[in-house]
Amino acid sequence: MNILISGGCGFIGSHLCKKFIERGDFVLCVDNFITGSQENVSELLTSPKFKLLVHDISLPLYIREEINWVFHFASIASPKHYLAYPIKTLKSGLLGTHNCLGIARDKGAKFFLASTSEVYGDPLVHPQPEEYYGNVSITGPRSCYDESKRAAESLVYAYMRQHNINVRVSRIFNTYGPNMLPDDGRVISSFIVSALKEEDLTVYGDGLQTRSFCYIDDLVRGIIMLMDTDYQLPLNIGNPEEYRIIDLANKIIELTGSKSKIKFLPLPQDDPKKRKPDIRKAEKILGWSPIVKLEEGLVKTIEYFKKKLNL
Repeated sequence: MNILISGGCGFIGSHLCKKFIERGDFVLCVDNFITGSQENVSELLTSPKFKLLVHDISLPLYIREEINWVFHFASIASPKHYLAYPIKTLKSGLLGTHNCLGIARDKGAKFFLASTSEVYGDPLVHPQPEEYYGNVSITGPRSCYDESKRAAESLVYAYMRQHNINVRVSRIFNTYGPNMLPDDGRVISSFIVSALKEEDLTVYGDGLQTRSFCYIDDLVRGIIMLMDTDYQLPLNIGNPEEYRIIDLANKIIELTGSKSKIKFLPLPQDDPKKRKPDIRKAEKILGWSPIVKLEEGLVKTIEYFKKKLNL
């Protein structure tokens, strides 16, 4: 197949590019490198099955190639970056989704939206099922990301109803693994980099807030399985094993053998207290569940950052 992936040089997008190239597909990777890195796809650049197009997906894009699948992953997804680029975040979520849907409509392609668990905000329901409408601040500092994804989902289903686009939407929960940026501000990458550098690990609040962490290989497997089904409603993909942030920090210090200490700072505004996916639908519809345990995934991610940082 011919597959377009916006944000294909990003963390998740680059893993999808590699997976599709491995199975013999042609991949058109679109990225403007605001948070993606060409290094993530460097091994693919010489492949005749891979084409890199440097472009901001929030601007119109006209594609000559025939396209079978369109994946919209272009997004400023980490709090550190979307707080620095709130308008660009909104544009990639709204205009980027609109442009990718336009390509899918023009090419008669199946469309995939990388949505997020952030559509649930600071949830009042735990764990979060797909039917939960969320508890999101419209005007808070995180709203540029949260609301752009909520509006993106709405746009996807408007295209589905009005233009009969064949769509898939995955609400992706916290994911980690190789190809994360060392400075992206996400909790696992931040903790690992600090531990490897023997610096203090920063925990916000009391560290008792929880997250659920899915290793990248499990996520990619779930995404491809979703594309191969006929299910068109939003679907949670994530690991339901829940961990306290303070326990995660201590585990990473242990696995790296670091002498780092933990320092505490105030909890940011609108930061969710709990986050855990209800994956019963993914289990039933896809036959999917995560198989990589946290410690196994952390060891692989630590090894990646050791090489990345030359440590």
